[in-house]
Amino acid sequence: MLFPPFHEARFLTRLNRFAAMVLLEGEKVKVHIANSGRMHELLQPGNRCYLFHRPGEHRKTAYDLGLVDIGIILENPVANPEDNYISGHMTSVQNKRSMHTLVSTDSRVPNALVWESWNAGDLPHFEGYTVGRREISFHDSRLDMMLVGPTGRCYIEMKSVTLVIDHTAWFPDAPTDRGRKHIETLIRAVKEGHRAAVVFVIQRNDAYCLSPYDAHDPEFGAVLRKAAKVGVEVYAFTCTLTQEEIIIAGEVPVLL
Repeated sequence: MLFPPFHEARFLTRLNRFAAMVLLEGEKVKVHIANSGRMHELLQPGNRCYLFHRPGEHRKTAYDLGLVDIGIILENPVANPEDNYISGHMTSVQNKRSMHTLVSTDSRVPNALVWESWNAGDLPHFEGYTVGRREISFHDSRLDMMLVGPTGRCYIEMKSVTLVIDHTAWFPDAPTDRGRKHIETLIRAVKEGHRAAVVFVIQRNDAYCLSPYDAHDPEFGAVLRKAAKVGVEVYAFTCTLTQEEIIIAGEVPVLL
């Protein structure tokens, strides 16, 4: 998935859930944040960030916050995050070193990315379906995607993940009533005879697994575990990012 042309800036402060102030070409500029998560570890003063210019007649800001570049200090021997977790090939690095991780902060990206990947035939988990639709109403919820094929329907909900601690991705990073409702809707779909899946898109490349963040939202973790037990499929994918594009890199385990 290609990003639009970017503008490099420095993050200053978050004003509210959906707005922040950045320093762009020496001037303070207000930008839109398309993500209601906390993202404390990303939105730190001085962090390099990349903006996408999206002016509009009814917009209050001319830019969206797209990517954040964060620096991480590694002090102990750990697996090299540049190696492939799935292959099992990990090399150790010794002593202290720093690295940079590029993170997509836009919660709209996973929906578009999974849709594009499915259409390109790059998601073997969802092969065999001939028709796809986005933003589907199912009972009292709106789900991201529905696939239709000879075996029936598959309802899919995507979740944006940005929080990674010690190579474990965590979701959610703030309580999410909406997220719990989506999982409950997927449970209902399975009980009615459909296939259903929740796909966690980790919008960075340094996670080796994903777990529900019970410390932030124990109810979400409980409903996700219930969903897995009744047949809702749970997947997590990491991404490879540049300032120009984001692609799904590979699947990592979901530890419930």
